[in-house]
Amino acid sequence: MTERVVLAYSGGLDTSVCIQWIAEETGAEVIAVAVDVGQDGEDLDIIRKRALACGAVEAEVADARDEFANEYCLPAIQANALYMDRYPLVSSLSRPVIVKHLVAAAEKHGAGTVAHGCTGKGNDQVRFEVGISSLAPELTCIAPVRDYAMTRDKAIAFAEARNLPIATTRKSPYSIDQNVFGRAVETGFLEDIWNAPIEDVYEYTQDPATPREADEVLITFERGAPVAIDGRPVSVLQAIEQLNRRAGAQGVGRIDMVEDRLVGIKSREVYEAPGAIALITAHQELENVTVERELARYKRTVEQRWAELVYDGLWFSPLKRALDGFVAEANEHVSGDIRMTLHGGRAVVTGRRSEQSLYDFDLATYDTGDTFDQSQAKGFIELFGLSTKIAARRDNA
Repeated sequence: MTERVVLAYSGGLDTSVCIQWIAEETGAEVIAVAVDVGQDGEDLDIIRKRALACGAVEAEVADARDEFANEYCLPAIQANALYMDRYPLVSSLSRPVIVKHLVAAAEKHGAGTVAHGCTGKGNDQVRFEVGISSLAPELTCIAPVRDYAMTRDKAIAFAEARNLPIATTRKSPYSIDQNVFGRAVETGFLEDIWNAPIEDVYEYTQDPATPREADEVLITFERGAPVAIDGRPVSVLQAIEQLNRRAGAQGVGRIDMVEDRLVGIKSREVYEAPGAIALITAHQELENVTVERELARYKRTVEQRWAELVYDGLWFSPLKRALDGFVAEANEHVSGDIRMTLHGGRAVVTGRRSEQSLYDFDLATYDTGDTFDQSQAKGFIELFGLSTKIAARRDNA
């Protein structure tokens, strides 16, 4: 039986060339798998047909939009996941769902190898290969672009020599990855970290400096999941899509940062994630109202570690699974409404209400009706600071 290789296929130059290259170099049959995570762009049926035209023996397209939103984006919202306190894991979250479909395709077609088109400088090579080995340790991974120095010029020459129907030979000034949760842009003039981004970098967001009317939105959560926008029921995918449009129209979610890549280098990245930033901002504020203080404090530590694990490609790791349980439990009472104003590149919370609220007006007020017994404060302070007071006596002796 002829060996088979499953290829993560995007429809672009590199992965199109990989189909023919793998066939020629290994003699294997290539099954191309494209996964729809809400990236828009080209019609996926066109991409499927291109894979076949490039030499794939079979080509599959998986509609994973709701799966991606429910099983990957939602946990990130519930974890308030922001790598380096800023990046909402746009690309990181899509890789494990793609990996899941690649492994399923390998099992379906009897393939012993999975291939991807990543380079050796990025994080995605780790996310794909560690994810694949976590779900199916028996599979082998190959990366032609990385392992055989397949530069863009070489790829174009390879495609032209074999009359492959590649999408384009024009060198884009940017490297772009996008899905429903956001968009990542790098390379080109952005590699000089002194250069400011220009407007043509952006697609999901409008210029926040352009004068426009503010947009007020009401987001309803149940157990940390968005379930309604302005009182109308939505799925998680619909919540992200609607807020992408509305927050994006106000320039919300633009991020320009130098981030610490897993491979050890610092990289300048420009992101736009309007829906993700709006939802995480709203979720954080509802947690402030509904989550007990010590749980909230500890959860912030868990959130940082959760984001690091996902960024580092360890979605399927034992620690990540254990932290998922903590995050789910911490969201048990995160239900209610958040009112936000979207304007000038910012998502600002202006109101919050919840039947699970721990905010007690009578305890918080300084006006008539205050039920807080201030006479207890003096003794509390004495006991709270006692250990520090004793240590100070020793240290000052």
